[in-house]
Amino acid sequence: MVSEPEPAGLPHPLPGAIGLSHLSAYDWEAADGVCGGSPHLHLVCTEAYVVTGGRGAVQTLSPDGYREIPLEAGSLAWFTPGTVHRMVQGGDLRITVLMQNSGLPEAGDAVFTFPPEVLADPDRYAAAAALPPGTGPETAAAARRRRDLAVEGYLGLREALVAGDNGPYLEFQRAAARIVRDKVPTWQALWREGALATAERTGAQLDALAAGDPAYLGGATAHEAAPTRLGGFGMCGRRDEYTLPGTTLPYQGE
Repeated sequence: MVSEPEPAGLPHPLPGAIGLSHLSAYDWEAADGVCGGSPHLHLVCTEAYVVTGGRGAVQTLSPDGYREIPLEAGSLAWFTPGTVHRMVQGGDLRITVLMQNSGLPEAGDAVFTFPPEVLADPDRYAAAAALPPGTGPETAAAARRRRDLAVEGYLGLREALVAGDNGPYLEFQRAAARIVRDKVPTWQALWREGALATAERTGAQLDALAAGDPAYLGGATAHEAAPTRLGGFGMCGRRDEYTLPGTTLPYQGE
């Protein structure tokens, strides 16, 4: 009995073709007196926080309103595409982040809650979102300015939503979709090579088992990796990254 060829895709994806990183939430105080990260949303990826230490919260804006979900060691929170989220530092908050669709978040599947006038100008948005390379003081200062600008827009969205006006929130979603539209063909290719190919590989394996042909198990092996960049500046905090295809390469969305 001859095995069917397995679908092409990422060479060694993590389970479910997820993305992975580790975050220490920013302890910079924002204009509202809260310490934490840059509010943003994802367009096609669900994100999960697995809390490994400390305490804090994640603030979210969605069609069901404003929420603040407490975070402590052992807790788990996740949010679907379109949910604005802001990580809040409460004391040494450390999180392992799991991202749907492997490499899509690093391909720009995230939009900051900058004020409307910034969102309306693609060049201005790109300049505000960009960071200098490296992990030094210049990059830290730029990351903090970016965070502050995102909080400025976020506070307006939150105020309106709490008051029962979801118009600004919905307009932000529409603006975010306009900003990323040109990236969609690249995302489609990454999705096919990552999450879709991984699911299809499972389908091929199930077909082989149903046919009584476990020959694909002859390729069984193990892999290992360690973080390859420590303390990078992410949206929510200092980030440890893995240089694995489709996992968590340095963010390329600016």
